[in-house]
Amino acid sequence: MLRTALTRSSRALCSGTRVAVQRPVASQIFQMQAARTAAPQLRSAARWYSAEAEGEKKADEGAEKKEDEADDVVAALKKQLEAKDAEAREWKDKCLRTVADFRNLQERTARDVKQAKDFAIQKFAKDLVESVDNFDRALSVVPQEKLKSEEQSEHLKDLVNLYEGLKMTENILLQTLKKHGLERIEPEGEIFNPNEHEATFMAPMPDKEHNVVFHVQQKGFKLNGRVLRPAQVGVVKNK
Repeated sequence: MLRTALTRSSRALCSGTRVAVQRPVASQIFQMQAARTAAPQLRSAARWYSAEAEGEKKADEGAEKKEDEADDVVAALKKQLEAKDAEAREWKDKCLRTVADFRNLQERTARDVKQAKDFAIQKFAKDLVESVDNFDRALSVVPQEKLKSEEQSEHLKDLVNLYEGLKMTENILLQTLKKHGLERIEPEGEIFNPNEHEATFMAPMPDKEHNVVFHVQQKGFKLNGRVLRPAQVGVVKNK
């Protein structure tokens, strides 16, 4: 019986030792299997993270490249816009200058046409004033005392009638010439004007103001405001 008990106890001791030895080994095996199972997952996760980081880096580089390209495009468009603006300003300036030149040409042409129209009869007017001078000379020959004389003889009446007829003819002729811009200059008693008067002589006259026309030797004429012939006058010189 003792032998049987010892045998049983030794068997129990051996079985306990095997169980104790087998437990750490099983734990190590389990850990190794878990590590082997997790290793591929860790490697795939690492690859995923690295791929994602690389993708983000490429995306950032692409975005920066696109921004640089967009800036270049904007800069090029600005240069083109500035060039077009400068060209538009240049053409606008040319157009304004052309319009101004055309308007000046129109005004100058209209002025030339008006002058040509106003002074087309200048040569004819110069020849005509000689006839007007003849009327004035004929009228100035008649003595004023005979015209105002109380004696009414036949010859005197004929002289008065002739004088009045010549005077009326002269007045009508001057009115007709004035309608066409030809006017006579009668400066007696006026201040001497070198633009319209020609001083043929000067004389001191204490009873008259200095530089005043006191005698008209030949009357002048103006055609549409322009002096056709200056009046020949005598001027007072007291200084």
